[in-house]
Amino acid sequence: MVESNKQIAEILTRTKQEFFIIAGPCVVESRDLLFQVADVLVPLAERNQIPLIFKASYRKANRSSHTSFQGIGDITALEALAEVRATYNIPVLTDFHTAEEARTAAQYVDVLQVPAFLSRQSDILESAAQTGAVVNIKKGQFMAPDDMAKAAEKVRVAGNSNIWLTERGTSFGYHDLVVDYRSLVTMRDTTYPVIFDATHAVQQPSIGTQSGGQPRFIPALARAAVAVGVQGVFFETHPNPAEAKSDSATQLQLSKVPYFLAELIAIRRAVEALHA
Repeated sequence: MVESNKQIAEILTRTKQEFFIIAGPCVVESRDLLFQVADVLVPLAERNQIPLIFKASYRKANRSSHTSFQGIGDITALEALAEVRATYNIPVLTDFHTAEEARTAAQYVDVLQVPAFLSRQSDILESAAQTGAVVNIKKGQFMAPDDMAKAAEKVRVAGNSNIWLTERGTSFGYHDLVVDYRSLVTMRDTTYPVIFDATHAVQQPSIGTQSGGQPRFIPALARAAVAVGVQGVFFETHPNPAEAKSDSATQLQLSKVPYFLAELIAIRRAVEALHA
């Protein structure tokens, strides 16, 4: 498990009670891209006084085509993520794909993300738990929301109760996803923090040689999720999504993030005021 410091530990503790965001580019395309995105997200989170978990995949293992970009090398990418972590003193998240990868990735990041397609795999969940990192479980597109309690229990029984649950949409036909907002309420019954993945929820999986998407729906879906009462919002962002090497059809334009976030914070405050 990566060694934490006081500021990173405090940010992770705040996520248990405060609204927070998980944000960053889809994949580590380069060190420079990570810092370009972090240079925008970190000051923005500080100004708005909300916890930020920086994210990027060190490798994409489930690409639609064998010709698609997968990464710059696992250790090179993980070292770049660790450099962002050390430079800005913020927690960092990445996903992984095997039990052995969990043990490797946990040496560089604070949060291990279980990919949606692997969210029922016991060895994947248990290996993440055993690292001591926070475990973010993406709900499989094929799973019912109440099944997430079973996935979380596998992590808890393995000795780790630092668990987040993330909704990213449910398969609707062959190449589309739909968000059932009842799932957010059902998953919240587990008492673990529930996160809404605003960018993958608009994805159109494997619609061609790479997944497509409908990014114009990102703000509306995210606003609705915050109104329902999620603890956090996950979104991928890129300075130029059209040129992104992964998920180019769904990443949020980096320049649009300040207004996007301002809307979410305003809705969150209104919800909190109603329940005060």
